[in-house]
Amino acid sequence: VQLQASGGGLVQAGGSRRLSCAASGSTFRNYVMGWFRQAPGKEREFVAAITRSGGSVEYADSAKGRFTISRDNAKNTLLLQMIVLEPEDTAVYYCVASWRLRILSEDPRDYEYWGQGTQVTVSS
Repeated sequence: VQLQASGGGLVQAGGSRRLSCAASGSTFRNYVMGWFRQAPGKEREFVAAITRSGGSVEYADSAKGRFTISRDNAKNTLLLQMIVLEPEDTAVYYCVASWRLRILSEDPRDYEYWGQGTQVTVSS
């Protein structure tokens, strides 16, 4: 599966942003999907994940209450709605997919496919 993330940009603290990830090349609904992010000088970290049906989601503590992950299997699209953004949210955000996973995972090694990333910069 090929993943193309978009929607990044510059936003003021307290603002919102919606990231999209378009999937192609394979049957989207067969994949567990997720978002990771990486800030300069930091390790790549889990943000959110969603099951194949969209019926179950998981969030990093930093994302709970502010971010919402969703998917549209008919449109082969993964979304991440982010509100009340903070400068600490500044990072490159990656869309990820796993065909093998049977449960949601926060380990980046469990995701076989990664998009190219989209930069989100939150100014204070």
